[in-house]
Amino acid sequence: MSGVPTSERGRVDLPHGDEDRTAPSPPAGAAQVFGDRLVLAEKFAAILADSGVSHGLIGPREVPRLWERHVLNCAVIHPAIPAHQMVIDVGSGAGLPGLALAIARPDLDVHLVEPMLRRTNWLSIAVDDLELTNVTVHRGRAEQFRGILCAPVVTARAVARLRELATWCLPLLLPGGSLLAIKGLSVTEEVETDRAVLRRLGAIDEVIETYGSGIVDQETTVLRVVMGDRPIRHDAPKRKKSKGKRRG
Repeated sequence: MSGVPTSERGRVDLPHGDEDRTAPSPPAGAAQVFGDRLVLAEKFAAILADSGVSHGLIGPREVPRLWERHVLNCAVIHPAIPAHQMVIDVGSGAGLPGLALAIARPDLDVHLVEPMLRRTNWLSIAVDDLELTNVTVHRGRAEQFRGILCAPVVTARAVARLRELATWCLPLLLPGGSLLAIKGLSVTEEVETDRAVLRRLGAIDEVIETYGSGIVDQETTVLRVVMGDRPIRHDAPKRKKSKGKRRG
């Protein structure tokens, strides 16, 4: 990958496999999360079950549990984000959680950051097919967007361990902003192991939160990493001590 990262919204034809893939019906809790945008969420699930599988973004065995394991698992975290915020979703892949959040919350300005061309092409087509006007797709690695994209909220799911994730994501946060990382059972151990790294990057607090009670069978675990109110300069040059000359 070379050059300055750019937004990719061009349309290309996607190959489809011969196998007929049908997304499961939404569970009862989906209406609680998506409200009058449930039909749009169903269309997203259908896209995931079809071209999402043929492009290797979702495994074929994941189709029967698309809602519980993926779409709802991501969308239920939307109460963690205040109204009318810009959100940067790092390592968007199949649009999880970015597209799920953009559907559930049309008030958000969602920016999907993904380094792989075939994935950004797929994301751009999905955004157009869903007619989402609050989503922009960017091709590039997160670290390429330092000084280009900056937001009060950054999200990530299944991207990397906390040490690497924080190094990529925290520089994209505004002072006082939060990284919302969807994590698994190892989250407590990761926080303990990598807390020193978080402090060096300017984080002042880490909180483990859960979302989706009564909606999904297994609640979604989110690690909220909070940045300090002062911006951290990651490229600040080191100052050398000067030695004064003695006067004879």
